[in-house]
Amino acid sequence: MNPEKVVFGFFIVLALTLNFGFFVGELDNPDHHHVYELFAVIVVNLIATVLKFGDRTQMGAVLLATSLVALLQLFAAALVWTVAVHVTESGLTTVTMASIVSLSGGVMLANVVSVILLIIETVMLRR
Repeated sequence: MNPEKVVFGFFIVLALTLNFGFFVGELDNPDHHHVYELFAVIVVNLIATVLKFGDRTQMGAVLLATSLVALLQLFAAALVWTVAVHVTESGLTTVTMASIVSLSGGVMLANVVSVILLIIETVMLRR
């Protein structure tokens, strides 16, 4: 067993499951989506992206692309949350929360693609 592959797979799957935990709930209800959970999703996705930089294969390039898409949407969600809470006077409204959760849904889709690609790569390995 390759410990590097275990850590790599761990962070890819953890990114998906944490994002799923943030995404689940009523779309526009801020009580169902916690800011620290979004922060955890960002941190784990950053770690997963850094781990993908070492792979020089075509599959590695696609995995890196999915991570970059996920990070872009996560940073957008964090920016929307930050602006809503600290810049605007309206605060975290249901419309703003729906936008944040929708961006998180896009991240989850990118993470699902990463996990599917990881499974495909694992199945294609020959002993």
